[in-house]
Amino acid sequence: MTSSPGVTGAGSVAGLTLLLGGARSGKSDLAVQMGSRHSGGVTFVATAPRLDDDMDDRISRHRAERPNWPTVEEPLDIHSAIDAAPDDNLVIIDCLTLWVSNALFAGWSDDLVRETSGRTAAALAGRSAPSVVVSNEVGLGVHPETELGRRYRDLLGRVNRQWVQASSRTLFLVAGQAVILHDPWTLLT
Repeated sequence: MTSSPGVTGAGSVAGLTLLLGGARSGKSDLAVQMGSRHSGGVTFVATAPRLDDDMDDRISRHRAERPNWPTVEEPLDIHSAIDAAPDDNLVIIDCLTLWVSNALFAGWSDDLVRETSGRTAAALAGRSAPSVVVSNEVGLGVHPETELGRRYRDLLGRVNRQWVQASSRTLFLVAGQAVILHDPWTLLT
């Protein structure tokens, strides 16, 4: 296997990497592969809430697919989960998509979501150990019919932009393949 840009010694990835894409695009699989190649410990922060039997089955299946890493199930307070991770552990957050949904259903205002998102992204980007964050790009699909659906799509888009700005690199995944995203102004100047 060949090394990739941004990959340093023993397969670890420095800085904060954001993995964006649609459903089943390979984001979570890549995050797990990146964690598996990290030479140190890994802390996995899962934001999926256990709402019903289907979610319980999905969570169990995903846990079985991952190495035996410490997993923190935290639907809302991902900042505290990051703070609790050992300083030298690679942190994987999967995913911002569900975190934003959880925040909306908890009654958070859009301003609170954006403020918490920005603060958390900055904290993760400031860690000395690498971090990987997964999020869906939901703005490429069908226009949501409901006001809540449109609010969610727009808010997640804004949250994704905050994380892109905090990230060392952002990859857009399609069918298991990645495209590096660039600041458009670096391409226009």
